[in-house]
Amino acid sequence: MQSIDAIRARYREHRRDADLLLADLLGRSTSWLVAHGDQLVDESPIDAQMQRRIAGEPLQYIRGRCEFYGREFFVDDRVLIPRPETELLVEAVLRIAPRGARIVDVGAGSGCIGITLKLERDDLEVVAVDRSLAALAVARRNRDALGARLQLAASDVLSSTRMQFDLVVSNPPYIPAADVETLEVQVREHEPRMALTPGPRGTEVIDKLFAQAGRARVAMEIGFGQETDVRAVAEAHRFRVDEVLPDLAGIPRVVVSSGHHGGK
Repeated sequence: MQSIDAIRARYREHRRDADLLLADLLGRSTSWLVAHGDQLVDESPIDAQMQRRIAGEPLQYIRGRCEFYGREFFVDDRVLIPRPETELLVEAVLRIAPRGARIVDVGAGSGCIGITLKLERDDLEVVAVDRSLAALAVARRNRDALGARLQLAASDVLSSTRMQFDLVVSNPPYIPAADVETLEVQVREHEPRMALTPGPRGTEVIDKLFAQAGRARVAMEIGFGQETDVRAVAEAHRFRVDEVLPDLAGIPRVVVSSGHHGGK
């Protein structure tokens, strides 16, 4: 047994992470830890978790949760960790989606995009697809926990779907394969590789999205420096880019497209 103060002192270089994990384990707030520093606790669980964190495992996986658009989503290493930038994609879709629109979220992962769209706009008919059955299990858990009424289905992009959609939404894998090794260890070694890179170019899934979108509008997240390539892919499939939205860092992050003359 050790005091809370002693445990926090031992992990002073990782204080924020240690406080969050310790608060989780004790079912208390981080401010409570400061006020009760002399209380004795079993240090074994926090030591085990902190060793995982120091080794590079993402805090979200260790905690088993991540906040997205004001809601808490369960996450583990079967899915990509939701990023704040992806909220920009959700905001764009909420703005442009007509009432009662049929939307498909391609590459559902944790389900954060599709679930959020349905909870924010119950008039929308939302289907979320992923080629990973493991990811769909996570999305199902989040759908049920948050009470969102949307369908989940296994599909490589839209190849297994027969519905016609008004809007195709996606945060696709877009990192060129050679660039994965340059990512932080917590991303490169822990997040699912198929959610990070689609292949050498980084636009392989984006190409499929435009090829299979039919008459639907397409809204997607893109990577740093990818705008020109995405515009070229869209044009090759007779789509025009209607708008490109920058993230808080000023990086082009969300592309909204539609087919020429209202369709392909």
